[in-house]
Amino acid sequence: QVRPVESGGGLVQPGGSLRLSCAVSRSIFSINAMGWYRQAPGKQRELVASVTTTGTTDYAYGMEGRFTISRDNEQNTVNLQMNSLKPEDTAVYYCNTYPRTASWGQGTQVTVSS
Repeated sequence: QVRPVESGGGLVQPGGSLRLSCAVSRSIFSINAMGWYRQAPGKQRELVASVTTTGTTDYAYGMEGRFTISRDNEQNTVNLQMNSLKPEDTAVYYCNTYPRTASWGQGTQVTVSS
């Protein structure tokens, strides 16, 4: 069973960077796609980016060029490098399969504010 544990969030100024990490409790080698999602206050959870087992990536509008998703099938981790952060990126970030099939983890809070 996939149990994601997210980490790496924090408070950062606009224009700053953060690297989020997701550790999964089982092998992700056979999972076709993993994704990072986020939920901002008062909004629905949305997909930020996804990566297939072969490394093909896809990004939500406005994320490509600022965010980079990657996965390590041996370490069972999925990472999200976030650069040029904006206040509207403030949200709780979650990782999960894509499409989502597992329960949500605790997520990691990202706050972009001066």
